[in-house]
Amino acid sequence: MVALTYHAPTTLDEAVSLLSNATLPAKVMSGGTDLIIQMQRMIDSERLIVDVKKIPELTTASLSAEGLTLGPALCCSKFTRRDDIKQRFPGLVEAAYLIGSTQVQGRASIGGNLCNASPAADTIPALIANNAICRIHGAGGERRIAVEKFVTGVGQNCLEEGELLASIEIPAPAVRTKDAYLRFIPRTEMDIAVAGAAVSVTLDEQGTCIAARVAIGAVAPTALLVPAAAEALVGSRLEDGALAKASAAVSEAASPITDRRGTADFRRHVVGVLTKRAAKIAAERAGEGE
Repeated sequence: MVALTYHAPTTLDEAVSLLSNATLPAKVMSGGTDLIIQMQRMIDSERLIVDVKKIPELTTASLSAEGLTLGPALCCSKFTRRDDIKQRFPGLVEAAYLIGSTQVQGRASIGGNLCNASPAADTIPALIANNAICRIHGAGGERRIAVEKFVTGVGQNCLEEGELLASIEIPAPAVRTKDAYLRFIPRTEMDIAVAGAAVSVTLDEQGTCIAARVAIGAVAPTALLVPAAAEALVGSRLEDGALAKASAAVSEAASPITDRRGTADFRRHVVGVLTKRAAKIAAERAGEGE
């Protein structure tokens, strides 16, 4: 196993300083559930681990009229117990709840899930559907980038040397706006997605969709925002025809692989089915005014 130098800073600036001045390859530990497994495969190497779970602002979630500011190291078990967040962003909470077992939920975080950048990450499509923004902090200052641009490839993100994810900012949803996330897995639980779909819809008082965002996961090297699928929903009351067009749009946008968990054709089909179902759930929630 890799030799470690471990630090647990208590401020954001201290964490950035450690990363910026590191003489060893550095890793940020937001949850560690993926990182620890990855490091078991590393031998004859040294790493600096910067554990950010002792930085208060990185382990809290603040909900206001402007939206949600989420600390990237807040564990999923605490996040999913927040009824006020679930009321506004039920799909995102659903996605976070799907990360691992009860034990894993006590360590895993949405920020860690995002930075790990797995194509099958559950929370990334849900974040994209909710128009989430990453606030990145580094020695040179701060910058913001949309979640759909944060992940750049399999296991890769846009963080530069000396930078870390400081918060995830999600704007308050408009009136009669709700989201939903669904995934397909071979087992009943504790598995990674073969395909996933997140949908957010906004309805007017007559039940017509006036805005939407659709994102898919596990069917391309990165989670994808699919504007064509959203366009298929806008202007409709989510009738079968509109849902079929949205399904076709995500299937066309997908570029999945074939492996022992599913063929490419199967994944294209399933992600379309999930999109239709998630759109219906989101619309039902929006219509109920939850």
